[in-house]
Formats: sequence, structure tokens, C-alpha cells
Amino acid sequence: MRIVILGTGAGGGLPQWNCGCPNCDAAREGRIPSMSQSGIAISADGENWALVNASPDLRNQLAASPVLRPGALRGSPILSVLVTNGDIDHVAGLLTLREGQPFDLFATPAIHAVLAANPMLSALNPKLVQRREIALDRPFELVKGLTAELFSVPGKVPLYLEGDVVETGRMGEETVGVELSAAGRRVLYVPGCAFVPDWLRTRISGADALLLDGTLWTDDEMIRAGLGVKTGRRMGHVPVSGPDGSMSLLADVQVQRRIYVHLNNSNPLVDPASPERAHAEAAGWQVGHDGMEIMP
Repeated sequence: MRIVILGTGAGGGLPQWNCGCPNCDAAREGRIPSMSQSGIAISADGENWALVNASPDLRNQLAASPVLRPGALRGSPILSVLVTNGDIDHVAGLLTLREGQPFDLFATPAIHAVLAANPMLSALNPKLVQRREIALDRPFELVKGLTAELFSVPGKVPLYLEGDVVETGRMGEETVGVELSAAGRRVLYVPGCAFVPDWLRTRISGADALLLDGTLWTDDEMIRAGLGVKTGRRMGHVPVSGPDGSMSLLADVQVQRRIYVHLNNSNPLVDPASPERAHAEAAGWQVGHDGMEIMP
């Protein structure tokens, strides 16, 4: 199994176009690495590839990834795309894939309904792009040699679908994690998760790698920084630190590699020299970066 992290950032990436926070300024000036928006590519044989999520930055991410470049006048090694929720930073890149290339588009029925309701996505020619509905907790072949299984994680509907009452720990088809298996290896990719229940700890246990939602270091991070009025949990993201944070809740769970992805521009983990990064690394965590390759 081979995984390429295409993008590590949450919505807006780093630097975010309209943000002058210290991290965004540092990224603009080249003092810390920039991050494009969240997504990975995965293959069991290095030839046939699947994308998990398609960010607005997808065009540049593909151009920066040699394994995903065309091998002929026209064509692509990308044979399938799986989306884990309907958030803009995970589906807007589907419009980049409208250029007459066949592939399978996998998602739960609820996420497919969200995609079908957007008339712009009709640009994906149905004669070429097969929209395949996947039930939860049922393994399927995502791409040759690679098995995937979707499972519900606590989350919420996309921001553009929120009503007057927002359920942030909703369990259903709208927000899912994916378990990926090939050649006896098992990887979990969970870029969005509102909290870490015991059953998720059990599912993670024994995995060869975990790529987990690391959006915010603290729940009130954006409020304290003057960047927003919502907590991380209100946005559907478990914080990294604190007694109820993912780092603490997973401290005793056995997993070979643990990697934070989907980091917000406010998160001190994006700075390699921060004490928070040192703390996370001392606890056995890595912070993902664009272009990072994982071969569990």
C-alpha cells in the first residue's frame, strides 16, 4: 500500500487568502511550510490510484505528484474517487476532474444526494463518471487490490446545509471515516471527527497507520485568536490537546503510525518549531505535510 498526502490543510489551507494571522504570514514569507487543502491518494500497486476527497487545490496537487501524472497523450492513473463528506474543501475539486476522464465516484447515498443537488457537478459526464453508492460497514474494492470500508463518525452536515439547529455529534452517512486494506496492511483515514468514542478507539487499535482530524490544537483556538466565533466541536472537529482531545484519548491505543491531517491555519502544529509540535511528536504523533508519502 502506498499513500500520498496531497493536502494537509483544513478549509482555506495555509496561508488562507484573507487571513493575516501569524501562521499565515509565516507561510507567505516561507518561514513555515504552506499547506493545500485536505486529501490523499492511495494505491495497492503503484499504478492504479484512488483519491480520497477532492479539494479545491486538486489541480495543483496532481501537478505536484509525479505518480499521478498522465502516462500518455491523454489519460490518468486515477481510477476512482471517494469522498468522506460533502464539505466544500472535500468535494470542490471534483470540478477539476470534468475533462473527459472516466472514473468511479464513491460515496454514501446521503453524500451522493448532496452532490446530485448541485447543478455544477453535472459537468461530470455520467457516461464517464459512474456514481456508486456505498453502504456503511460493507467492504468494497476502491481500486485494484485495495479494499475500503466506510464507517460513520460523529460529525455534522456541511456548513452550507446547516439549519437553525446544528447537531455536531450526528452519526449517519454525512461524515464517514474509511478503513483501507491491502496486502495485510490496514490504514484508517478520518479527516473529520467531532469526538473519539470508545468504539472508534477499538477500531483504530492495531492499525498500521492512522490519519486523523487535527484541525485545532484547542477547542476555543479560533475564538482566542480573534479568527472566529465557533469552537472546534461546533465545527465538527475534536481538538488535539486537553483531557478530551484526541491525543489524550488515543494515548493507550496501539497503532504503528499516527499522523494528524486537516490542520487549520490557526493550529500551532503547523509550525515545526512550536512547543505544541514538540509535545505532539513526543507523544508519538507526526504532523502530515503536503507530498508526504506513507508505505505502511
